[in-house]
Formats: sequence, structure tokens, C-alpha cells
Amino acid sequence: MESPRDILKRHGLRAKYSWGQNFLGDEDALSTIADALHLREGEPVVELGPGLGHLTRFLAATGAKVTAVERDRDMVTVLEKEAIPGVRVVAGNAATVNFAEVAGAPDVAVAGNLPYHLTSSILFQVLAQRAQVSRAVFTLQKEVVERLAAEPGSRDYGLLTVLLGLHFDAENVLTLEAWRFHPPPKVDSAVLSLTRRATPRAPIIDEARFTRVVKAAFAQRRKTLLNSLKSDKTLATPDALLAALQAAGIDPQRRAETLAPEEFAALERALGPVAPGSSPPPVDFSDDSSDE
Repeated sequence: MESPRDILKRHGLRAKYSWGQNFLGDEDALSTIADALHLREGEPVVELGPGLGHLTRFLAATGAKVTAVERDRDMVTVLEKEAIPGVRVVAGNAATVNFAEVAGAPDVAVAGNLPYHLTSSILFQVLAQRAQVSRAVFTLQKEVVERLAAEPGSRDYGLLTVLLGLHFDAENVLTLEAWRFHPPPKVDSAVLSLTRRATPRAPIIDEARFTRVVKAAFAQRRKTLLNSLKSDKTLATPDALLAALQAAGIDPQRRAETLAPEEFAALERALGPVAPGSSPPPVDFSDDSSDE
């Protein structure tokens, strides 16, 4: 397979640092990433940020129907000129695309070597569109993959670990050293596999409220759980929060990183029914630091 450096040179292009472009041309790694999706013949898969088409070729080789969504017009031109069989190229933003809609299918797999600065946005899209995403395999910053695959009680465990963990099984598939990319990023990467669960890990009453509970809990992660939860006035009064923690069997003095997704779900249920039309407002993650 032609190297990223050679393809860029052939098309008279350079990697755009401001776009977070780091191209992976390692065939063994690309094969492992494609295998991790377990694609079937004819199955729709959406690749986010296909770039020069290295992973795209491995995905197409499985016989899957690949829809490659690329925002960089230069990369769109490259992909169109490369004309990889079985691949449809779509100009679009990976952070906002509707996966099922762009693939023209009700249930899709998703893959991509994601720019680090778009990681959270895309993962929240996967979460929001989970009814249509059977599984996803992403190359991300190693630190982020370790966080998302972390167990309760570890320092890496955080907001997205819990939110994704309610609906997906997460696995750290592979570590990719920086030198494997062109140009090499400043940190190592890793491959994350997300597989949608047939049912959530635990029942909840209201998705928006569950999200607010988890975000509030991690908003001040050095504080006790009760004190952190008080930061979101839309959840309940301090007395009601204490009562809910006790009803769920959770010590109010614990900290957020010690709670499993099932315990957060129990806490959300313990807050009681949500009156029709009074679901908490959606959480704004545009300036989120609670998962740091």
C-alpha cells in the first residue's frame, strides 16, 4: 500500500496541522482496526474522516458498503480520484453528521481515525445516535481510550466512561505509537471498540436527567458526591438528593469516580418519576471540563 507521504506528494498536498491530520498507513494496524468491526458482506459502515483512504480500503475489502464522510475538500478530491471500489464519498462534517441518514440504512457501524480536538463531539454524537449505531471503532488519543475503558475507582474514570458505559461495552483494542503516523502526533494513540448492548446496563427513568446527574457528579470530582450533585439546581433540593442517595444505597461521602454506571442509574431512579413535559433541559457539553 502506498504510504501517506507518497500519496500526499502525488497530489501536491501536505497534512493540515490545524485540522489535526495524522495519517495512519501501517497495514498491520489498519487490518486490526478493520477486523475489530467484524463487518459482514453488504453491511453499511460510515467512516469518519477517511483522509487519504488507507483504512477505507481495508473496510471496503470486507465487502461492506462504505460511506466515507470527509470535511476537507482536498481529501474529498483525493478520495474521488482514488476511486476505491465499493466506497461512496460524502463531503460532510464528522462531528454533526447523522450516521444512519448518510448511509441510507437504519443500523450502521462507524469507524474513524478521529482528530483529537473533535473526539468528544463525535463520541457524544455516537451516544445520541446509539439506536442506529451497532458498534464503533475509533483511533483516539491513548489517554482518552484508557479513560473510556477504565473501571470505577481509577483516576481515568470519568463522565464519558459512565455515559457510554450505560449503553456500550468499551474495549481498548490496540496501542499505536506516534511514529506509525504521518506526520507523527505528539502523543501515542489507541484504538477503542464500542459495542452497543442489547439493553442498557441498568434501567433509568429519564435520559436527560441521568446525564445531568453524571455531569454534576463529575463537575467537582474532588468533592464528595452529595456536594458535587448540589451544583446542578435542576436536579433536586439538597434534602431530596440526600434522600435519593440513601434510597439507592450510596454513601453521600463517596466520590463520583467510585460509582459504576449501575449505581448512577440507581441514583437517577431514586430521584423519582419525572412529570410529563418536565424533563430536565439537555446538558451543554460545549465547554465541558468535568471529564478531565
